[in-house]
Amino acid sequence: MRTKRLYQITRTFLHYGLNELIPARWMPWSVRLARYSLFWLPNRHKDKPAGMRLRLALESLGPVWVKFGQMLSTRRDLLPPDIALELAKLQDKVKPFPGEQAQQLIEKALGLRSINDAFIDFSVTPLASASIAQVHTATLRNGDDTGADVVIKVIRPDIRGVIAADLRLMETLAGVLAKHLPDGRRLKPKEVVKEYRKTLLDELDLAREAANAIQLRRNFEDSKLLYIPKVYSDFSRPNIMVMERIDGIPISDVDALLAIGVDMKKLAERGVEVFFTQVFRDSFFHADMHPGNIFVSRENPQDPQYLGIDFGIVGTLNREDKRYLAENFLAFFNRDYRKVAELHVDSGWVPAHINVEDFESAIRTVCEPIFNKPLAEISFGHVLVNLFNTARRFEMEVQPQLVLLQKTLLYVEGLGRTLYPQLDLWQTAKPFLERWMKEQLGWRAVLRSVKEQAPYWAEKMPEMPNLLHEYLSTQKHQIEHQQAATQALLRSQRQFAWRLWWGMTGAALLVSTTLLWTSNQPLWLTSVSGVLTVLSIAMSWRKASHN
Repeated sequence: MRTKRLYQITRTFLHYGLNELIPARWMPWSVRLARYSLFWLPNRHKDKPAGMRLRLALESLGPVWVKFGQMLSTRRDLLPPDIALELAKLQDKVKPFPGEQAQQLIEKALGLRSINDAFIDFSVTPLASASIAQVHTATLRNGDDTGADVVIKVIRPDIRGVIAADLRLMETLAGVLAKHLPDGRRLKPKEVVKEYRKTLLDELDLAREAANAIQLRRNFEDSKLLYIPKVYSDFSRPNIMVMERIDGIPISDVDALLAIGVDMKKLAERGVEVFFTQVFRDSFFHADMHPGNIFVSRENPQDPQYLGIDFGIVGTLNREDKRYLAENFLAFFNRDYRKVAELHVDSGWVPAHINVEDFESAIRTVCEPIFNKPLAEISFGHVLVNLFNTARRFEMEVQPQLVLLQKTLLYVEGLGRTLYPQLDLWQTAKPFLERWMKEQLGWRAVLRSVKEQAPYWAEKMPEMPNLLHEYLSTQKHQIEHQQAATQALLRSQRQFAWRLWWGMTGAALLVSTTLLWTSNQPLWLTSVSGVLTVLSIAMSWRKASHN
């Protein structure tokens, strides 16, 4: 089976001429010989651009490879711009599997004798179908939410086996590329596949997705910016997720949005605010914000609200990454490239041995031409991509959390410019970041820290007298112990000094006795010197034994 699949992948790659994307000088003779031996598999798409051929090849290989191409489209640091743009067109809409089979999977997962035990009006025809799962509509029958319209997301049957087999082949191909491509170290094909494996396996766990949705919903509860559908945890399993059905307009349907009078400028600016709120306020952000996962509420078009779905991929930032990232953004706004370089070193993203002056110069070389353009013409996302590209030349390792952030920012900026082409993301984001930095570093941060720690301090307050008494008692014993240790050290030093003095005296007398003996001096003088030598050496041994 594995050999058959490998042949199918090889045939597809050769039919679309993907081998021609690798310069001949990079391929060893063994690979070139293997290509010539497969003469019956010519390139049948020579008239198409390289990016289109790659996209078509991935689409023909199936959902695992489609999603891999989608992920690659966000890695602008690894691919030429034309190929990255072409891969961004990949769609994972695939033929649905039978609705009756989906019904059986739901019944088995929930332990139902019949789908009607839990749901009314279950639709056998799927509402949507993607590479990993498909969605059916229904109405809840039981519980406090009886009558609520829901959607049921079902993982495709046997998809895990297909994914596991293709991932093994991807890892094999990545190993070959890493070994034979001269640029393999920079491209890091094995690390890219490893990152993709984690992302894909996370998407297969709907229990994880449900937890992500619940967290995001709590973060934006009663918010005018973003609405997250309710998840019905009692009906959710690792391969099944039940959530509230929403009614919105796809973000990509600009004509429909204009038709109901949506304020497009406010909608675009709110998209930016949603992103920065998730990243810097919550440190938990939806990392798959492509147009298929974002809708706009039909209610109150002059005060538009986003609706989000599909929470299989989320990103998180720790406190240090978040602060350094915000400072990086603000340093860019102020064109302080020295600060940007120092922040990369301080954060550990770039090794400490890197020359900061050289790094600063490289960043300035990349960014100054960008800043010569009007702000409205500058792509914020591409500035971030250029920064990461430059940093990698200075040994910056791939930061998974930053890759997800970069991907999400590119999505957000693309959506914003589609909705409102005049969107100035720089000016929209700067006040938010400045306000956030003041809250993190000013007196508000002190008050917030006191408020957060107050319950802990209140819990420990009754114990303070005992803790203080124990501390003072311990300090007293420690001082006594230190004093005794100091006295012992002084005695030892004095004894060593005496031992050294007697040893040196004995050595000097031994030399003198030897000289007196060899020069035929009076016997009594030589004898006295010898006795003194013996006494000095004896005193030195005595001091040593006392130590």
